Amino acid sequence: MIKFISDLSHYRDVLSLVLSVKHTLWIGTADIKDLYISNGKAEKPFLGVLSELIGKGVNVLLIHAKEPGQAFREDFDKFKHLAIGLERVLCPRVHFKIIVIDCKMAYIGSANLTGAGMGMKSPNRRNFEAGILTDDSELVEAAMEEFDKVWRGEMCKKCQRKQYCGDPIVCK
Repeated sequence: MIKFISDLSHYRDVLSLVLSVKHTLWIGTADIKDLYISNGKAEKPFLGVLSELIGKGVNVLLIHAKEPGQAFREDFDKFKHLAIGLERVLCPRVHFKIIVIDCKMAYIGSANLTGAGMGMKSPNRRNFEAGILTDDSELVEAAMEEFDKVWRGEMCKKCQRKQYCGDPIVCK
């Protein structure tokens, strides 16, 4: 299956899958903010969802390009599993948007993990986004390899922006 995702379907089709992760969740995004999602009739912070997943034993990896804002940091501190269980890498060069679910499904597209990109913003305040959601094993593996190149620090060796990297993946 390869499905084209646009506008509100990012929220409906991609974030709803995150609620059902069983083993691994890899998230790569340039920007992450204090995102809220719908879980039935309730709204909950996306960070709360990640914390619950970690509490159930899900391995969550997050790569993002810059430090999130104050609201995100305040929410982060509310969820106990994040500080000890969320594996996070900060890389100022990351601009891809990749979400890999249980190594079987991948979103590859333009939407950051923000309200305007994937969240609960009204239709008139959302970004115009596009991407694909797929379970095609070749595309999922390619997305995982791209994510993993950054995660394992392979890209650090030839990066020419090391002076902007406050927490290098690979030591200089």
